[in-house]
Amino acid sequence: MRATVRHVTDGTCLVHGANTNWVILTEGDAVTLIDTGYPGDREGLLASLAEVGSSPEAVTAVLITHAHNDHLGSAEYLRAAYGTPVYAHTAEVPHARRDFLHQVTVGQVLRNGWRPGVLPWAAHALRTGGTANVAVTAPEPFPGPGPLDLPGGPVPVHTPGHTTGHCAFHLPGLGVVVSGDALVSGHPTSRTGGPQMLTDMFHHERATALASLDVLAELDGDLLLPGHGPLHRGPVRDAARLARERAQ
Repeated sequence: MRATVRHVTDGTCLVHGANTNWVILTEGDAVTLIDTGYPGDREGLLASLAEVGSSPEAVTAVLITHAHNDHLGSAEYLRAAYGTPVYAHTAEVPHARRDFLHQVTVGQVLRNGWRPGVLPWAAHALRTGGTANVAVTAPEPFPGPGPLDLPGGPVPVHTPGHTTGHCAFHLPGLGVVVSGDALVSGHPTSRTGGPQMLTDMFHHERATALASLDVLAELDGDLLLPGHGPLHRGPVRDAARLARERAQ
């Protein structure tokens, strides 16, 4: 799977993979990787690191917004092959280990198969490893509150609902919010462009996911890097409020 790398601001790249995005933060020769795409995105993931002048050996840590297969796909590969630590919110660590799985089910997909884009999306997800075993053997909780001592200094922001331990990442010095699936700007199952929530079937607790938009609205930034869809420019607070309006 090919990936498209877009440099968005100092040391920050948004990469579009197979229907899913990941983010590369660079600082000197070191890299923080936020999410890893589907298992089928691995070739594109490695190519994206090379395109920014890096390598898997230079990845200081993998940060996971949440442990769905389309974001967790190569985390265990990097951990096992290169010793890269994989960090997630405390509530998401057992999800990454696959002690349980909060992910859209085959039954939910079939019940929503009449919606535009759902069946083509599902076929694509199966081809790229959407049901593969991508459990991380030893995921770790974030070392502490506040900015992480990693390239880019990302600040985890708990935004539950899509999953219990879903986290966005704030880069306050750059005005960037990496929103994962708490706030997206497009998806193959949506006919709407711009800031929005994902379709209800994807959320573990929709009401909580809706409330997390208010958390995102408090973050200072004007560059939104979502888990799905293109970069969105403009105040993140406005994007979060628009998504809430659309959801209601």
